[in-house]
Amino acid sequence: MITFENVHKAFGSLEVLKGIDAEIGKGQVVCLIGPSGSGKSTLLRCINGLEQYQRGRICFEGTVVDAASRRIHAIRAQVSMVFQRFNLFPNRTALENVMEGPIYVLKENRKDVRERAMVLLKRVGLADKMNIYPASLSGGQQQRVAIARALAMRPRAILFDEPTSALDPEMVGEVLQAMRTLAEDHMTMLVVTHEIQFAREVADSVLFLDGGCIVERGTAGDVLNHPKHDRTRDFLRRVMHPV
Repeated sequence: MITFENVHKAFGSLEVLKGIDAEIGKGQVVCLIGPSGSGKSTLLRCINGLEQYQRGRICFEGTVVDAASRRIHAIRAQVSMVFQRFNLFPNRTALENVMEGPIYVLKENRKDVRERAMVLLKRVGLADKMNIYPASLSGGQQQRVAIARALAMRPRAILFDEPTSALDPEMVGEVLQAMRTLAEDHMTMLVVTHEIQFAREVADSVLFLDGGCIVERGTAGDVLNHPKHDRTRDFLRRVMHPV
């Protein structure tokens, strides 16, 4: 579904991605792990044109991703993104936040969108919060609204950029559970995360990035339980047993 071919990205003289090659199949959950500054979030943002890569090629279902092309809007409609910060509209209820994209971007019928949005909020455990404004929701609840909002676009894939990093520890579990449900439903997901146990349980494959390169890749069991590279082992030790 998504392919990366020798992808390079730089910010000025700083090369952030240094020749990324990878493939993500339909229905797969792929977790990107690695230290801060390794290029994980940048790679994610290149997929739907939020960042423009300079060399190589990214394809989504055979279509080349080009941030300067008119086709990027069609790709963004099919590839939803959930950010670290929830980015909900503060003057819209949870239900209205979920309805926004399908109505104003996809131009769908409001009545149909409302019904679907209610189903999606129930799916993420927020049926009783649909008329509540973001300021009255916990961080975990806001992130689950953001997930419902992403699903409302009927995406072919969802990109998650460290979706639990802004949450208090007790709120992390509820968001990860919503993501587990998506994985069980075979939603294609590319997830930047430091939640190693989540990656171990849910990911079909794991990519370990460091210095803009994929240092190690493989099944979750292989990379997380039996890493081959010293750099991977050192990273996992630091993440799982912080000083």
